[in-house]
Amino acid sequence: MKKLTGREIIRMYLDFFCERGHTEVDSAPLIPMNDPTVLWINAGVTPLKKYFDGTVVPSNRRLTSCQKCIRTGDIEEVGKTARHHTFFQMLGNFSIGDYFRDEALTWAWELLTSPKYFDMDKDKLYITVYTDDVDSYNKWISLGVKPSHLVKLDGNFWEIGPGPSGPDTEIFYDRGEKYDKEGKGIKLLQEEIENDRYIEIWNNVLSQFNATEGLKREEYPELPSKNIDTGMGVERMACIMQGTETNYETDLFMPIMKKIEEICSIPYMGQMEFKVIADHIRTLTFALSDGAVFENVGRGYVLRRLLRRASRMGKKLNINREFLSDMVDVVVENYKDTYPDLVGTKSKVKELIAKEERLFQKTLLAGEKRLEELFDSGTKVISGEDAFKLYDTYGYPIELTIEAAEERGFKVDTDSFNAYMSAQKELARNSRKVEASMNLQNDLLINYKKESKFVGYEKLGLETEVMDIMKDNVFVDSSSEDCYIFLKENPFYAESGGQVSDSGYLKNDNCKLEVMDVIKAPNGQHLLYVKVLDGTVNKGDKILTHVLKEKRLAIMKNHSSVHLLQRSLQELLGNSVHQAGSKVDENMLRFDFNYQGKLSDELIVKVEELVNKRINAGYDVTIEYLPIKEAIKKGAMALFSDKYGDIVRVVTIGDSIELCAGTHIDNTKNIGRFAIASVENKGTDTYRVTAATDNNIVPILKEEISKYNEEMIRLLDKAKRIINEAKENDIDLEFNFNIDNSDPESYKDIVYNKNELAMLREKLKKLEKEFNTKKSEKSVSDLSSFLDIKEDINGITTIISITNGYDINTLRQIVSALSNQLDNNFILLANINDDNSVNYIAKSNSNRVSCGDIVKDLAVRSSGNGGGNKSFAQGGGTDGSITSKLLENVKEIIRNL
Repeated sequence: MKKLTGREIIRMYLDFFCERGHTEVDSAPLIPMNDPTVLWINAGVTPLKKYFDGTVVPSNRRLTSCQKCIRTGDIEEVGKTARHHTFFQMLGNFSIGDYFRDEALTWAWELLTSPKYFDMDKDKLYITVYTDDVDSYNKWISLGVKPSHLVKLDGNFWEIGPGPSGPDTEIFYDRGEKYDKEGKGIKLLQEEIENDRYIEIWNNVLSQFNATEGLKREEYPELPSKNIDTGMGVERMACIMQGTETNYETDLFMPIMKKIEEICSIPYMGQMEFKVIADHIRTLTFALSDGAVFENVGRGYVLRRLLRRASRMGKKLNINREFLSDMVDVVVENYKDTYPDLVGTKSKVKELIAKEERLFQKTLLAGEKRLEELFDSGTKVISGEDAFKLYDTYGYPIELTIEAAEERGFKVDTDSFNAYMSAQKELARNSRKVEASMNLQNDLLINYKKESKFVGYEKLGLETEVMDIMKDNVFVDSSSEDCYIFLKENPFYAESGGQVSDSGYLKNDNCKLEVMDVIKAPNGQHLLYVKVLDGTVNKGDKILTHVLKEKRLAIMKNHSSVHLLQRSLQELLGNSVHQAGSKVDENMLRFDFNYQGKLSDELIVKVEELVNKRINAGYDVTIEYLPIKEAIKKGAMALFSDKYGDIVRVVTIGDSIELCAGTHIDNTKNIGRFAIASVENKGTDTYRVTAATDNNIVPILKEEISKYNEEMIRLLDKAKRIINEAKENDIDLEFNFNIDNSDPESYKDIVYNKNELAMLREKLKKLEKEFNTKKSEKSVSDLSSFLDIKEDINGITTIISITNGYDINTLRQIVSALSNQLDNNFILLANINDDNSVNYIAKSNSNRVSCGDIVKDLAVRSSGNGGGNKSFAQGGGTDGSITSKLLENVKEIIRNL
């Protein structure tokens, strides 16, 4: 086996597949573009989804790449294992409807075992296949794999719901008995036991079936177009090919380890702290270079966690200063040849890390001091309150508290901590300036026990008393600025149960206040956040309240509709349907529910019709207060995530019975109408329905339909361009399509627009196919435009031209037809595509010109790859901006032959 560096492994893999007709694709940035389904690019195939789902057709159906990836599902495990990383590089070769099993497995075996390439010992390689995948098993046998080295597993099948699926076959490298202390041997693979002996180095996913509900796997129909998706981890391959104990001793990490040694003056001997720092600084450098930033949410918070964990590991190595920014240089130096963009962003990355380190060092010192006091207290449990104070007062992350506690044999009461966090979020729900000035854990609020009676079920206005005023975390006697107030009797509903809060006004002779928000204080009182429009509000004032009736009425219609929606879903889908979340405001309603199965448009239309049937039935809405056991016995539905007291409020609307504290209309006929705008699959068997009632139906449904209309307008513009281009080429095409602009009234109108878009896509697809066919036929039959530009260069009849709008097959036909008409020729066509990428194709019957050499050079200079032989070659690149200049250079090359 060859001993290769990480960069040599990458280059050998990519060159191997480029020689076999693949186009090398640059690594996409780690931050996904236009893909909200993932936080980071986490696999080689992720940025290629647009090709695999048919949204975009690649210029070459054979692709290969080395993709930067981040996975942060279990950060705490990094450093404890030999191969776990947050950042890694994934090599892959992909076929989008081109080659399949035979080629993929043949090439995999050749690359791994041929002396020309990785030259691995065949006896060290073991392979798993899906139990019923006879074709892959037999293919491996035909390639010379011993039956004793093949393991059949039921788990080797890739499937994520209905759609493309198929078996996968994984290749493992046997590191020997040294890493098999119990001598289990092949059982480690057969029983899928996590181990350090058999290391997975390559997975080939064979996407060949259409997973279909109601069918067994063996009954799945085959896909008309089969795909290949593979993945090889660079770090694992480097470990194996360099013969190191773990990935961390390879050339991908050792320069970083040397830098840590230099900073802490401690030699690296496999310590977890070194591994954590090395892994995390790689991730931080690459992620920040690609445009991520430190934040308190999302991917920014992931980076903040990584930096804080690495910084804390530095403390354990006696590094008592900010040091991570100093390590960026060695990461960039070690990876700049593969990822040259790192050089240009290095200064920015160092600045971001240095600033974040300075902020965290202050947090760390204060938090660790308090944590040590807790460790010295004698108890073996860090209470939820103490963990929360570390988080809230000192800014000390709960993850570090838990990790530090585990290292010292302590536990953290995370349930209690989560309760404190939930209480804080209840108050700090909105992004207003009051978030900074108000803290729910203020002892004054926690100990505030005065009764503020909610009367909003019966009244929308009354005269009441201002009991207390709070501003900047303290109670005050008066305020002429925005503040919180408690009322003795309060008609304003506080946001809860998914229903938004009321809005309205308060006024007396001294002031006029606008109610901006209503939230629940720790002891259940409704707390009003008010904007002082005029004057000064005083404690003890008598004040008139006024809830906005229109907003409340719209909310009530939507909330009652949520109950009817859930009941209608249960009637059609079964009583296993349960609410997983909801949002009700004055404009729309959103309802999340759990259901294992697929929802068709026809079913959704029936749901909508059932809700309207219940509305038109004119059910009175009845409210009862019952003991919770009696309510549940009566059949009332409760949210499993909610906490209820001994006495509960039961809302009954026809055959719908639910525990609910929200506001509702008196009779269902007052809702008017109900319409569903959309149904989304949120994953993990959860669906989200968005709907509206009465006067909000048209605007909400129009907003949904606008998504389809915008796409239809874009497609019609494309059709117009094709028609115009066809006219310019004297090609006759027919295309007629009209968009329906009438106001939508129900989900049927959504379905109509959805189908209209699908029909337009299909018509456009046929139009493009017809145009390309006629254009190709015209081009091949009429070669005069190309023959008119032929010239004699150094005794060779030469045609070099830039074209537009031709697919690769048409280009082949044109160069072949031209070559057949000319002696001693060289023909080179460069087709510029809509995205400014370029395809090259060359043919020659002159023994003085090498098509392969010329096209390969052109493709590389166009940020791509290509190749061929002396008489024929093709290739391409992503950058067609300098094509004219490159073609002039080719003419100069021929002149100098």
